Amino acid sequence: MNIIYLPDHFSTENKRPFYLVDYHTSEESRKQMVSLKLNTFSFLQEGYKEVFSDRNTIAIENSNFLLMKSGHCLMTEKLANTFESYRSILFFFSNESLIHFIQKYKLSTPKTINQSSIYSFEYDAFLQTFVSSLVHINTLKTEIQLHLLSAKFEELMLYLKETKGNDFIFSLINNTDSKFQHFIEIVESNKLNKLTLKELSFLSNMSVSSFKREFTKHFNSSPSKWFQEKRLEQAALLLKNTTNRPSDIFEEIGYENLSNFIQAFKTKFGMTPKQYQTN
Repeated sequence: MNIIYLPDHFSTENKRPFYLVDYHTSEESRKQMVSLKLNTFSFLQEGYKEVFSDRNTIAIENSNFLLMKSGHCLMTEKLANTFESYRSILFFFSNESLIHFIQKYKLSTPKTINQSSIYSFEYDAFLQTFVSSLVHINTLKTEIQLHLLSAKFEELMLYLKETKGNDFIFSLINNTDSKFQHFIEIVESNKLNKLTLKELSFLSNMSVSSFKREFTKHFNSSPSKWFQEKRLEQAALLLKNTTNRPSDIFEEIGYENLSNFIQAFKTKFGMTPKQYQTN
């Protein structure tokens, strides 16, 4: 299993509370398995990015940036058409630095905490200027880098707290879910995503065999049968509530060809998708 560990992939230095990486590539990646050791801001500059996490999936262009909670995720990176390149400035920070920020500014825990693992924020004039100010920090000595990144982290978090509220801050350190609840959330939040068992197992931090056992235990069904049922139910919903034709949706719900979709749909509902839509 080819897993990229971040920020270790970019640095062999001892554990630090902050890392900054100006990441460039001319190669695309699709659903790359990534283990984030630290929480991460991904300030997308060029290209397109899609991230599947344990709880939600977000795709952005370079008008937005991401905040990702530490843990396992799948990343897709596509090149910008204009420059045939991908660039993202990655700002890694530890839970300890986040807790210190919460304590320093005496932030109150919200009554309900959002369970998302990824957030998308739109750039504004302040944030664009902020990201530009990060670019040259890595050219300085390590000690100065850490001081500046600590100050930059505080500046960024204060601005986001003021403009976005506290909810996202606490969700980054919220780990109150039981293992059972977390497993159910991973399955439910990805039931319509075209993920393989290997990819789902990775998000669940399990081997494929353990994932299958756990799945059968909780859902009384094999993963393949359960996911097919959910996707066919979604197809039926789309056919009844939109003008989409069967040929428009079969790929969207995870089928590689139209004939297989039609046969599976007919087996479940007793009629073809077209008949179901016009019935």
